[in-house]
Amino acid sequence: MVDQPAHLVAALFTSITVMGAMLRLFPLRKRLSARVRPYAGTGGLPGAAYDPGLPFGRTAGSAPVRLFGPMILSAAHGVGRVADRMGEGQLILRLRQARFYPGLDDRDRVASYRLAVLGTAAMFAGMGAGTMLVLRQSTPVVLAASIGGGFLGSFRVRGRLDRAVERRRSMMKIEISTVNQLLAIRVRSGSGVMHAVGEMTARGRGEVVGELGTALRMHRSGMSAAQAFRRLAEITPESYCARTYKLLASSEEMGVDLAAGLRVLADDARRARRDELRRSAVKRRSAMLIPTIAILAPVMLLFVAAPLPQLILGWT
Repeated sequence: MVDQPAHLVAALFTSITVMGAMLRLFPLRKRLSARVRPYAGTGGLPGAAYDPGLPFGRTAGSAPVRLFGPMILSAAHGVGRVADRMGEGQLILRLRQARFYPGLDDRDRVASYRLAVLGTAAMFAGMGAGTMLVLRQSTPVVLAASIGGGFLGSFRVRGRLDRAVERRRSMMKIEISTVNQLLAIRVRSGSGVMHAVGEMTARGRGEVVGELGTALRMHRSGMSAAQAFRRLAEITPESYCARTYKLLASSEEMGVDLAAGLRVLADDARRARRDELRRSAVKRRSAMLIPTIAILAPVMLLFVAAPLPQLILGWT
C-alpha cells in the first residue's frame, strides 16, 4: 500500500502536468508588432538594448494564460536561472544565435524559453515520480526521482539550445567562403557594398545570407551600413562571419580594398574548414580502432600467454 505522502506527491505532479498541458493547448499569441518591426526603427532588432528591469514576459492571451501566467512565468524564471546560470543578456544572445522564437521580441523570447525549460523539467519530474510510484518505492525515493528528472529535463532544453547554436555555426562556416567569393566578384565588377549585399540576399539562401538580410533591413530602417554590419558582427556565432562583417563595415567607412580582403577571408575560412575535416577524420579513425583493441587485444594476449605455463613450469 502506498503511503499518504506518496499520494500528495502524485497529486502535486499531476497538477503540474495539467498546467503544462494547458500551456501547450493555449500558447502565447504572436503579436502584430513582429511583422512591422523591420519597418519601425530599431526596436527589437538584433543588438537592441535589453532592460532587465522590465516586466518578465507578457501574459496577454487566453483566459488560462491570463489567470496562471504571472505565477507560471515567475516559476519559469526561477527554474531557468538555476538551469542556465547565465544573465539575461547572454541568454538573449544565445537565443538569437540559435534562431529560437524568431517572431518574438527579446522579452517574449526569453519568456518562451523559460517556459520550455519549466515544462520539460515538470514533465521529466512527473515521469520520474510516476515510475517510482508504479514500482511502489518509498517517499524519499519518489522525491529523489522527481528532483533528478526535473534537473535532467531542464538541462535537456539547454543542450538543445547549445546544439542549435553549434549546428548553425557549422553551416555558416561552410557557407562563408562561398559568400565571400561571390561578394568579391560583385564588388570587383563595380557594385557598391550594399548593392552587392542586396543582390546576394535577393538570389541566395542560407544562414549567412539570412544575416546579411538582417543587416540590410537594419540599414533600410535608418541605421548606417557600417553600424549595421558591426552590430551583426557582435551577435553572429561564427568568427569568420564576424571578420567578414567588420571588413564590410570598414569598407563603408574608410574605402579599403574590399575584394582582396574578401578573397583572403574566403581562403582562410576554406583552409580552416579543411583542417577541421582532417582533425575530425583522425578522431573518427581513432574511434574505429577502439572496438578492435578492446575485443581482439585480450584474445591475442590469451593465445600468446596460453603456452607459457608449459614452457616455463613444464605443465602439461
